[in-house]
Amino acid sequence: MLSGRLDTRQMTLCALFTALIAVGAQIKVPLPVVPFTLQFLFTTLAGLLLGGRLGALSVPVYLILGLAGAPVFTEGGGPAYLLKPSFGYLIGFMLGAWSTGIIASRTRPLSLKRAAAASACGLAVVYICGMAYCYLISNFVLAQPLSFEALFIYCFLLAVPGDILLCFIGALLAVRLAERSPLSYVRS
Repeated sequence: MLSGRLDTRQMTLCALFTALIAVGAQIKVPLPVVPFTLQFLFTTLAGLLLGGRLGALSVPVYLILGLAGAPVFTEGGGPAYLLKPSFGYLIGFMLGAWSTGIIASRTRPLSLKRAAAASACGLAVVYICGMAYCYLISNFVLAQPLSFEALFIYCFLLAVPGDILLCFIGALLAVRLAERSPLSYVRS
């Protein structure tokens, strides 16, 4: 369905990925500043399997739940989470899922090469949003100065290797699921 309204199947798929993103937040490896989680894997899969519009829609539902106080974020929930330097990555997940879905849905069937490229583009979007937000909130709101060097080390170098691996895992899973599942390729 291409109109602005969602049918029951589309709402169910968005809700499924919202739940998967919340579960992915609880599977974490603590790192300084930005913990490593599986949220990126599930937001990438949302974009690859549901397309840009529906994949991106799964993320704001997750954000609203967390900001309303449900403990779905990596370190809990609530409106104060907006002041966490890592919140920009959560915003980036929405834009990353959208860009991943837009790129992936350009050709059918989905190839591993296209899925990996779409995932890598989504990863770049997530890191641009996350790092920009971290820098701005740290330096201008929290008054906890963060240099560009520290930002690059803690918010990129330490975190990106695992997320690059998740790009390839997500691409492989999406291609395999697309071969066998009717849930993928909901046009958005």
